[in-house]
Amino acid sequence: MNCIIVDDEPLARAEMKALINEVSSAKILGSFSNAWTALDFLKSNKVDLIFLDIEMPMVTGLDFATQLSGSTLVIFTTAYPQYALKSYELDAIDYLLKPIDKGRLDKAIKKAETYQSLLSGNPEKNTLEGNTADFLLIKSDRRFHRIKFENMRFIEGLKDYVVIHLAGQKLITAMNLKTFHQKIPQDIFLRVSKSYVVNKNYIESFDHHTIYLGTNELPIGEVYKKDFFTIYSGGSISPEI
Repeated sequence: MNCIIVDDEPLARAEMKALINEVSSAKILGSFSNAWTALDFLKSNKVDLIFLDIEMPMVTGLDFATQLSGSTLVIFTTAYPQYALKSYELDAIDYLLKPIDKGRLDKAIKKAETYQSLLSGNPEKNTLEGNTADFLLIKSDRRFHRIKFENMRFIEGLKDYVVIHLAGQKLITAMNLKTFHQKIPQDIFLRVSKSYVVNKNYIESFDHHTIYLGTNELPIGEVYKKDFFTIYSGGSISPEI
């Protein structure tokens, strides 16, 4: 996996490079102090993953991310937790708070490697062919696969695709999350952010910002918060802190 680091702080770039080399075999093609030089580099180099700071002069990491091609994955790195939800709305793979924990970085890189593998497997060939009251039919390599709703833990929007998270397995198909959500039971699957739909039967706990499903943490978007608290708690819990 080819990656670059974009951060306006020289020490932060050096620390990130050292951490990446310690936990991963990812190839670091370069590090950049601003978005402009990084964009120039991307014009002539294939980059799979960008470690991207948010608070940068001239062009922020959030603005930079909107200019990236669909094949480039992003892990945001920042000292500011308030940007977390916005980063997921930009289809970021992960969001790491500085000082960056080595274990969290390792987890984020492994997630990026998994998604790169899924995206490189020609997900356009995986198509949603139909649905019943109990399952979806997804066609892949000339075969139809039956995916039971009860086995779908959550669905993630990733650029122009959706990733269906099952127990121990992920399936990807070319479709936006809004269209996909319309084809599954609305009373079971709740839209909780721009990037996530969750099967309410798998929710283990939640707070006013995050839903927890085992090792998975799904952000709750402000636009969807009121509906989630109304539906899931029957209105007994206020969406406001």
